[in-house]
Amino acid sequence: MDPLTASEIRDSFVNCSKGETTRIGLPDLDTPDWEHLDFIGWSDPASPSRCYLVTRHDGRLVGVALRPASGGSRQAQMCKICLTTHPSGGVSLMNARKAGAAGRQGNSVGTYICSDLACSLYARNKKSPSLGRQYREDLDVDAKVDRVRTNLAAFVARVEH
Repeated sequence: MDPLTASEIRDSFVNCSKGETTRIGLPDLDTPDWEHLDFIGWSDPASPSRCYLVTRHDGRLVGVALRPASGGSRQAQMCKICLTTHPSGGVSLMNARKAGAAGRQGNSVGTYICSDLACSLYARNKKSPSLGRQYREDLDVDAKVDRVRTNLAAFVARVEH
């Protein structure tokens, strides 16, 4: 992913009002390892109950505001984006209001995502979950990265349509 500016990020959101985007707490844009990211994801520093991700989708930048569901399982769970297994609390059900009229009517979609939104790093073996045991996969890193991109694209498409 290419480095992004604050204005590019704020302009990318498809499921927020303009007013909401001005209040989003942005991450430090100097620290991400951009070349190893398929999306940038972060929790709002002022409100941990708000998370965001921004990615390229269909040739354009798309941002999605997320809300992690409260509670959660105490068992190990698997992220539906990168298929990494995490212990309790390492995966969250993230809900996203749908874009446009459907979202204004209260419709939303959700998926299980790594709570730290570091799917790109897990797929590239740059980060490991705290759970010692992982499912053994015979996929190489490129195949895992393609899987992250495919699964993320499917989720973003559900938000937009």
